[in-house]
Amino acid sequence: MTAPRIDSPLPISEPPQVREFRQILVWPLQLLPAGNANGGRLSRAELHQRLCAGGWQAAVSAFAGDPQRFSERHYKEFVSFLPHAQRFLYGESRALPGANPDGEAALRAFRRHDIHSLRVVLREGMPALLLRVARIELSLLDDVDAAMLQVELHTQDLSLEVAHDLLYRFGRAYPTGWDEDGNGVHNALQVQWLDAEGKVLASSDADQRDKFLDFAVQHRAPTISSHWAFLLQPLALDPTTTADVLRFRQIEYHRMPLLAYLALDNPRALTAENWVRLGLVATLHPNEALPVHSPEVREFEARYCYDRYWSNTQAGPNTRFLCSGRALLVIGDANSEFFLNAERGILAQFRHQYRLLFLVNHFHRATLLLYSQLLADAIQRLDVRSPDSIRRFKRRIRASFEAFLRFTHRYWFHELSEIPHLQAVYRLCATRLGNDTLYAEIKGEIREMVDYLDSDAQRRQSTTVMRLTVVTTLSLVGTVATGFLGMNIFADAEEPLLHRALFFVSALVGTGLLTAYAVIKSKRLADLLDALSDESLSPSQRLRAIFGSWRRSA
Repeated sequence: MTAPRIDSPLPISEPPQVREFRQILVWPLQLLPAGNANGGRLSRAELHQRLCAGGWQAAVSAFAGDPQRFSERHYKEFVSFLPHAQRFLYGESRALPGANPDGEAALRAFRRHDIHSLRVVLREGMPALLLRVARIELSLLDDVDAAMLQVELHTQDLSLEVAHDLLYRFGRAYPTGWDEDGNGVHNALQVQWLDAEGKVLASSDADQRDKFLDFAVQHRAPTISSHWAFLLQPLALDPTTTADVLRFRQIEYHRMPLLAYLALDNPRALTAENWVRLGLVATLHPNEALPVHSPEVREFEARYCYDRYWSNTQAGPNTRFLCSGRALLVIGDANSEFFLNAERGILAQFRHQYRLLFLVNHFHRATLLLYSQLLADAIQRLDVRSPDSIRRFKRRIRASFEAFLRFTHRYWFHELSEIPHLQAVYRLCATRLGNDTLYAEIKGEIREMVDYLDSDAQRRQSTTVMRLTVVTTLSLVGTVATGFLGMNIFADAEEPLLHRALFFVSALVGTGLLTAYAVIKSKRLADLLDALSDESLSPSQRLRAIFGSWRRSA
């Protein structure tokens, strides 16, 4: 693609309108261990119970056994994935009576139904936008302390400029700065969650500058806006003063990854600059001049576009996929029935197949980042002068290695689907996120630490064997001298029992002390044996080595 020139006149035409707009935020979070009444760590079942008690409801799978709930859309979604991905996403068949209806799927989902819509004001002086909330879902993965919050919103009839600004501004966990009026510089001006009757449940507080500054100074970490804190209850941001609450931390940057679906009345009217700004919406400010010399702009089509269904002709099809890793946009023609079809068309695939492949990629990345953090924390807490610290370090590294093996064999895969466009978008997203590179890096770090533990254990074992060998060598002299041909130096066989017992204890204590002394001095004794066995030394040099070792021992 040739980078558009900012100083060149753009085509004089009305920008296309967004007839159908959908946005899905995917926010990766780290769950911190919480304790139960017995002082142990919460089990997965106890975690699920607490979430349900806090307002979340376990999502009922379409595979729960009710044929009325299983539609053609669910079937098309299911068969889009390869068997190993199906087992990961949907679980396996459980035909036994009383079995888990979800088939023990690794991915568990919880939903909130109390929030009906979203009112958002993007900038000062702009009218409020009202969007319907289609999904608020919290996905958990077995064996991984990670959760993924998903928020799906939709509305109709937006201008392209407003849709672009909405994608850029909504979905930020906290403001990154403030302007002269005290408003956040990148986030939406005001956000409100509404219930079915239009009552405000929670509002954003990005204008409360002192709150964010005070928290950062006190905890050396940013806090999140109040409307996101409300959404995640009963999860609370760590650090918190209450030890028994469910806590979470952010894993990555405050900008939440997003998927977007834009049905335009004429997508062919988009200029080259429009495409670049939409594709880089997660990183490029709408008011920022286009960096035409950046490789991201100059090689935009090669890096970020998937054009299998983009013909740029009147006959179509005109559906284009833009993927930067942080954002996945599906843009198509609002006049196409297939693009708007929510049961069999692109809209159905966007809400289900593409959402899941985006979710899997970000689960991969979030999990790898968690392992990286665990390794860094283990190294930071290691004190080589403390035996207890060394033992804790070994346990943590072994546990991380076992968890990484489970992750690799249960959840890490490169092939998701045999459908070409699904697999292509999946790999494009993984490539842009750098998941393969990150996996190789974490794998190498874990291997280095395990090799260190193995080499340290081997060194300790070799030292022990060496010391025992020295003690055995020295004991051999006395053993041969006193037991030669079965000869007894002291004939105490006919003495009274008490006399023999005292004699035995005396010999035992003496031998034990001598052995203990030999073990303590085994390193110097080993050096002495090395000197005696070195044929390159002269007799005088060997004598000097013996007396030198004796002086050091004394």
